[in-house]
Amino acid sequence: MPRTTDGDGTPVPQRLLAAATRLFAEQGYDRTSVQEIVEAAGVTKGALYHYFGSKDDLLHEVYARVLRLQQERLDHFADMDAPVEQRLRGAAADVVVTTIENLDDAMIFFRSMHHLSPEKSKQVRAERRRYHERFRALIEEGQKEGVFSTATPADLVVDYHFGSVHHLSTWYRPDGPLTPQQVADHLADLLLRALRP
Repeated sequence: MPRTTDGDGTPVPQRLLAAATRLFAEQGYDRTSVQEIVEAAGVTKGALYHYFGSKDDLLHEVYARVLRLQQERLDHFADMDAPVEQRLRGAAADVVVTTIENLDDAMIFFRSMHHLSPEKSKQVRAERRRYHERFRALIEEGQKEGVFSTATPADLVVDYHFGSVHHLSTWYRPDGPLTPQQVADHLADLLLRALRP
């Protein structure tokens, strides 16, 4: 049985994911070998296959861990006892911040999603759809209450916001003029302005 942690206590699955994320971001998924991943993580191939059935599983987990975090945070905002405008703004800003904080993961995913097996690809689409549906429900709630305009269908508003989020990895730079929170505030404000009645 492979060791679950290394000398500093980092669990082997996390070390493998960190190594895979860095290599996929630097070289591309298709140009990164399993051997390079295990060498960078300081483990054996047996350890990798103990935790992940394939390189495809690693690619899926790179994205799934961010989506799990974002779903958990969206659920937190959606369930708050606060006006819908405040809840939507919080969720809209939070997804920007968490995407920027995991920019390599986002870049890898959008650059490499086509490498996923059909089964994993279907799973990811279902997870994303669940997230988008919960986000859309906040917009629809505000539209029903008359807080948000109904001029634009809620689906299109969701696509508008997430189009911006998905492009962050193409232009955002940590050493640029805006902090993650400033970018998040600007994009959340744009979304709310677009929804004003």
